[in-house]
Amino acid sequence: MPTIQIQADVSVDVLVKAAEQLSETDLRQLTAHVLAIHAKRTAPSVPSEEAELLAKINGRMSSHLQQRYDELIDKRDVESLDSDEHDELLELTKQAEAFDVVRVEALTNLAALRGLTLSQLMRQLQIDSAVVEE
Repeated sequence: MPTIQIQADVSVDVLVKAAEQLSETDLRQLTAHVLAIHAKRTAPSVPSEEAELLAKINGRMSSHLQQRYDELIDKRDVESLDSDEHDELLELTKQAEAFDVVRVEALTNLAALRGLTLSQLMRQLQIDSAVVEE
């Protein structure tokens, strides 16, 4: 994980500039954490069932696994994967798909719990449909 130098008194602008330095994987992880903080502050008394679903919605593969997955995808795209890497990519793809299934199920369950359509919930949570399709 990269280290970012920041000042003791940090403005939003400084935080944004620091976030610009992050890799795509680390930025996704930061975004998930910030959304979780926002959810806690805007709904501090979220019922435990909703909290569990929100945790699943914001869940991700570890940054290490995501980074390795991205590396293998890049190698696949330039057709330089060896046999072992191909097997590893298949396994990581299964894991990534499992995370996606858990997220979509949690989104669907939370939408039903709140009496919303999936689209309405995603707008409410400010989730882009492309994020669910990753």
